[in-house]
Amino acid sequence: MKQLTNISSFIDKINNWIGEKVSWLSVCLILVVCLDVLRRKLFNQTEAWITELECFLFALIFLLGAGYTFLHNRHVRVDVFYAKQSAIEKAWINLAGIVLLLFPWLIFIFYWSIHYAWQSFLMKEGSPNPDGLPALYLMKFTISIGLFLLFLQGVSEAIKSILIIKGSEKYSQEN
Repeated sequence: MKQLTNISSFIDKINNWIGEKVSWLSVCLILVVCLDVLRRKLFNQTEAWITELECFLFALIFLLGAGYTFLHNRHVRVDVFYAKQSAIEKAWINLAGIVLLLFPWLIFIFYWSIHYAWQSFLMKEGSPNPDGLPALYLMKFTISIGLFLLFLQGVSEAIKSILIIKGSEKYSQEN
């Protein structure tokens, strides 16, 4: 039980650390959007690289922050029935959802995202726009990294559910 708790805690620390660092990309995104708006409104001009940078920053925030979001229970959930359940019933629901829904989809999408990014890397793919950003394959690899972080957080949450089912007081009170 202690080893499972340590594994879960280690994964939580990784995703928490990454989430805190990635949150600063929101500030960067705001600055880039403001720059883009000012250029459009004051000078009636914009460039493809600025628009692409906005999309890439948003994607980084979304993809790399998914595990952090799951860790802090800020993901979308339909609580119609779930909210009224006991801690053990919630743990069973969470465990079933993680094992039967989250893991299969993450593994499937991860497999194809790695292939997608690898093909992009082999082509040294960049933006299709003449003044766009280079190394588009780096963004594509971020998809796989984000999925992996979400998978790790799924492992942590599954461990917590198992510990609740086994009678752990620590996680039962948090749930």
